[in-house]
Amino acid sequence: MTMAIVISADDNVATALEAIEAGQTVRAGATVVTSADHIPRGHKIALRAIPAGGRVIKYGSPIGTASHDIEVGAHVHTHNVASARGRGDLAATTNPRPSELAHPSGAAATTAARIAEPAE
Repeated sequence: MTMAIVISADDNVATALEAIEAGQTVRAGATVVTSADHIPRGHKIALRAIPAGGRVIKYGSPIGTASHDIEVGAHVHTHNVASARGRGDLAATTNPRPSELAHPSGAAATTAARIAEPAE
């Protein structure tokens, strides 16, 4: 049974398809590792050692940076990876007003206000 899936030869992590117990031997593609931790289904396992500050590679692309040294077979998740994805604060220079978040064009808010106004 395949316990973890790896997409690219460049990946240094694999995704657990089922929960993996500490001490369990796991094959992910051509790599075989022993799990150092319990790894929940859908979480990642390190296929190679990743130094603090090193890139975590999944799907052949960096998904974050190791915030601590990560050993082979370790659980890789938010406790030891700083994600670079979905970080709007990295590109944003200003914060949008709440009305812009709810109604980016403003048109929906204007239309809703007109519908709510009583007819004269």
